[in-house]
Amino acid sequence: MTGSSPSAPGRRPAFQQVAIDDLGTPLPEVTFVVVDLETTGGSAHTDAITEIGAVRVRGGTVLGEFGTLVDPGRAIPPYVSVLTGITSTMVATAPRMASVLPAFLEFARGAVLVAHNAPFDIGFLKAACAEAGTAWPAATVVDTAVLARRLLTRDEVPNNKLGTLAPFFSATTLPTHRALDDAKATVDVLHGLLERLGPLGVTTLEELTGLTRQVDPQRRRKRHLADDVPHGPGVYVFRGPGDEPLYVGTSNDLRARVRSYFTAGEQRSRMTEMVGLAQRVESLPCAHDLEAAVRELRLIAQHKPRYNRRSRFPERLLWVRLTEDAFPRLSVVRRVRPGAGVFLGPFADRRAADAAVAAVHDALPLRQCGGRLTPSPTHPGCALAGMGRCGAPCTGAQSPADYAATAAVLVGAVEADPGRLCAPLLGRVDRLAHEGRYEDAAVLRDRLAVLVRALRRRQRLALLTEVPELTIARPDGAGGWALSVVRRGRLVAAGVATRGTPVRGYLQQLKTTAETVTGPEHELAASVEEAELVLRWMEKPGTRLVEVTGTLACRTPGTGPLRGFLALVDAGRAARDPFGDDAGGSTRARPERVTGGAPGRARRSALASRV
Repeated sequence: MTGSSPSAPGRRPAFQQVAIDDLGTPLPEVTFVVVDLETTGGSAHTDAITEIGAVRVRGGTVLGEFGTLVDPGRAIPPYVSVLTGITSTMVATAPRMASVLPAFLEFARGAVLVAHNAPFDIGFLKAACAEAGTAWPAATVVDTAVLARRLLTRDEVPNNKLGTLAPFFSATTLPTHRALDDAKATVDVLHGLLERLGPLGVTTLEELTGLTRQVDPQRRRKRHLADDVPHGPGVYVFRGPGDEPLYVGTSNDLRARVRSYFTAGEQRSRMTEMVGLAQRVESLPCAHDLEAAVRELRLIAQHKPRYNRRSRFPERLLWVRLTEDAFPRLSVVRRVRPGAGVFLGPFADRRAADAAVAAVHDALPLRQCGGRLTPSPTHPGCALAGMGRCGAPCTGAQSPADYAATAAVLVGAVEADPGRLCAPLLGRVDRLAHEGRYEDAAVLRDRLAVLVRALRRRQRLALLTEVPELTIARPDGAGGWALSVVRRGRLVAAGVATRGTPVRGYLQQLKTTAETVTGPEHELAASVEEAELVLRWMEKPGTRLVEVTGTLACRTPGTGPLRGFLALVDAGRAARDPFGDDAGGSTRARPERVTGGAPGRARRSALASRV
């Protein structure tokens, strides 16, 4: 065995105790490859890369650049060309991704990949590797959007978009929606963010990549709250100092889900704040996922926990009602009352309800004035009558029978066939677009989409409202059956007939202990969200109808013929700006912001963490 003398010049001892600073890879020694892509759209599964730009840097020095256009093998949509300046003509002679990919992977070999909103760029690169049959290299990835959220406050920048951060850090290159320019701008943003890490004690690559995975010590100390939570499906309730519900959630594995709140996997600032207040966790085991989801809804509606955002106020849903009088009109109400007219909806907010009302008025000349109407030949009428948008029943120009025939079109649309109501609007959308009035066409199209979705939702709810009792079953994955008993849309009993258990006998026991629904017949006995949960459970592949009391049937033709229209509207909305960043540079993980303190430690502030 040979060794060297500790005093030998230029030689390092064979055995040496290193300092803490020697652990990990110092950031000045890390090679980063900052990459940016331009694409034909926002989906890595259906769109393709049109340009790659990358910069290789280490220690603040640029080691190389990589930039090329890429032939995506398809036409570039006009809105993308307007955004990026890249046209189909420009990429016609460019290499295909299959030949560009090996060169880029070689350029990035051994480096840490950096991107702004990394899931977008890395997702496209992984998809390209999969299509080419090339293994994706196990590279460390740093997202400058996440770092910016951790290190910057709203007082400094209003959002974390690259276009905002580049001027803030005095970048020498501003982003232009061209790949190499955006990559150069991201390099300057990265260096500006790294400068902020020094005073925080983050000096190594390992500390940098672990920055968004730090766990607040206070949260770690509360891991014992999950000790008594069982495995299996159910509902969990975090309770505060006064035993008040703070947050209600559901999971197919209660124990695993609750434990995740005390780990680095939970990065939402609201949940971090909630866990800090929680004193205990209550668990409510359920037979299967539908029962758990329904119980969650009911508990949220009952207690309105401060940290739940959705489903807290089901009573705030709105409906559009066609009143019952000689000359009915549309009004927006909060409650469906049997026998009080025809109801359309529900709608989440007044804006959606008003859009549906406007669509109906665009299609039918229903009166828009309020109150009861007494026809009189001396009545002056209104501007809408002069424009042909009202039959002027107030002047006696339209009889109750003629008016009723007009209103019957809406009644028929709600109950079964929206064709007569929607056909004129579809024709008008096409006509406006043909005349080049695209903005007017888009407004009418969006109104019509709101109306069609409301009709579809109402007809689906009516499907369950008319069924006194319904029993449905799904395989539980272990040879048994998950059973649900539903009465007028309300889940009244749930259980699992395990493998070897006679299903019919078990089902009879389940019905004996089932809840008895109250309220008028032919009225939904559950909240809208609960009924829709039941409908989605019914529609899953493998679900079987065991018993049905009454008639379970869809009115025909329903909104089925309009599904193609809704699909086009959804596709158009997604394509308006596939690169839009409405969330201000946020990512799926919303890490706590670093505000200083001991090295590697994240201190949070309830005010500073709100973005």
